[in-house]
Amino acid sequence: MNKNLGSLTWQSFLLGSLTLSGILIFNLDRAMAQIIPDNTLGDENSIVNPRDATSDSIDGGARRGQNLFHSFQEFNVDAGRGIYFSNPDAVNNIFSRVTGNNVSNILGTLGVDGAANLFLINPNGIIFGEDARLDIQGSFAATTADGIEFDDRGFFSATQPEQSSLLTINPGAFFYNQVANQPGNIINRGNLVTGQDLIASMLRTYF
Repeated sequence: MNKNLGSLTWQSFLLGSLTLSGILIFNLDRAMAQIIPDNTLGDENSIVNPRDATSDSIDGGARRGQNLFHSFQEFNVDAGRGIYFSNPDAVNNIFSRVTGNNVSNILGTLGVDGAANLFLINPNGIIFGEDARLDIQGSFAATTADGIEFDDRGFFSATQPEQSSLLTINPGAFFYNQVANQPGNIINRGNLVTGQDLIASMLRTYF
């Protein structure tokens, strides 16, 4: 994979930021499944359980030290509903990737039941609707990169999940495979805030 952002540190680029990037092909009229976990994590697959009458909880996932990894075929949040990631003790970072071919539509509430930072990776694109809301105490990074690099030790990839490494160290940079595909855009039509200060988009964001 080709790295086109250089060697960006976790502290300077990811922590305390809403990072938006990438090209969106999107049709609001099509029916969308909400959350469909894939099988790329084997026995550690993500599990969707009811949380209350209007929200679901994402449990399971592959835990490696302070990091928790989730993987989905489809990832959407319907209007009027919420999706909350469980935050086990001592987990500081939650990584969520979409390995399918569709854009993620965040039309309701996306949250974390705890103070962990949340990363959402979908190379196809991500759209935040007008009523989208973040219920996140930590930082939030959304990207249409192919994956996230963990220094020189490996990467967590949405486009090559079979080659991904699940690591315990903090992430260092986003990766793009510019030869294989054109990354999708992130469209933000909502008023999104998290528990951390937000930094303006460093790439292309459409409002």
